[in-house]
Amino acid sequence: MSLKLKLITSLAAISLILGACGKAEETENKPKVENTEKQAEKKEAAEKEEANYADAYKEAIAELDKAKEGKEVDFNKVTELYKANLQELVKQRDAEFQDTLDEKITASLAAGKDGSMDKVVVRQIFDKLMQKVFYTTIKHEFTEIGENWGKTEEVNKEVEEAKEFYAIIKSTVEKRDAAYGTNMVSAIEGGFNEVDNGIKNNDQLAVNLGKQVIDKTLMKTFYLATGALPNGYATKAAAEAQKDAALAKVEQAEGWAFFQSIYTYLNKHAADETAFIEKQFNLETDAKIIDPAAVNKAFVRGFAKIAIDEYKESKEAIGEDKGVITGLEGALFIDVIGDDIKGLIGEAEYKSLTEKAQKYVETAKAKDKAAGETQVDELIASLNSIIDKAK
Repeated sequence: MSLKLKLITSLAAISLILGACGKAEETENKPKVENTEKQAEKKEAAEKEEANYADAYKEAIAELDKAKEGKEVDFNKVTELYKANLQELVKQRDAEFQDTLDEKITASLAAGKDGSMDKVVVRQIFDKLMQKVFYTTIKHEFTEIGENWGKTEEVNKEVEEAKEFYAIIKSTVEKRDAAYGTNMVSAIEGGFNEVDNGIKNNDQLAVNLGKQVIDKTLMKTFYLATGALPNGYATKAAAEAQKDAALAKVEQAEGWAFFQSIYTYLNKHAADETAFIEKQFNLETDAKIIDPAAVNKAFVRGFAKIAIDEYKESKEAIGEDKGVITGLEGALFIDVIGDDIKGLIGEAEYKSLTEKAQKYVETAKAKDKAAGETQVDELIASLNSIIDKAK
């Protein structure tokens, strides 16, 4: 299997153009009250739309999977499926999050068609970048929940749409659960249950906490797929590079494409670590020089820095819902790298850290500013120590 690296390199260069997250403004005025018939029609239309996304994605992947078997891929078919069913959704997320996913996907499909990029590499890039689109669409639906709070029908519709998009990428979570013995599928289901119950009880804080559990567990999924030891794609690509350069490039492409789902968030809080990880996965980089241990440590430092920033924000907002939400985010980011932290400080110290993180969430809920500030300072000190150990 030969690789034409010229266009791979070109796509890799495009991959560096990643903008910061932004919020798209809603221009459509949604009526507060609609009759039952219209609500049913809207729900049915939304379900069909999500089904179309899922079906088109699966059909495109099925065609691209032929490359793994050495068969010819009908790139015209895949491109038409993309343009007719998926491209508009991708462009919406590009506009909302200031991204360039449509450009990357279109370029990779064109390169696969003209033979200038290995077809299996194209398959992985298409698959993982579409997963980012579905993930960021879940985030979009969560934003809509907040914007429509108080309009129960609208809010329930957004939740159902988020569940539909999660269903498309659930298999990725299941694979990581199988590889690492985690329970992320259960955690996400618990998050959705929290959201549903919060809506039922008109408890917006509960809804926001449930949303954070879902979001950060999906981020953990993408981390486990890329930089975690021993089953991340950094490890897989580095190991394969010693045996099969072409297959190593495929593994590297998978790692790069999965990394795009967490690139922006990580880059906002830990630019140096993000740049290092991006360079390791970038398709311009020879897979033989990928250092899985260094990639892993960069992720650990990066997520620890995010947790610190969340705790700092929480400390300033004790007494408000924001203080609780960001406090939970800090705890969730600790969980993202939980196994790595255990390896650095030991099981007992890690257990103590997670107990302190949970205790702080309860303190923030109780709006106890004095106790909360002390607890945050202790958590930040522990996280700084972890960063030092991960250098």
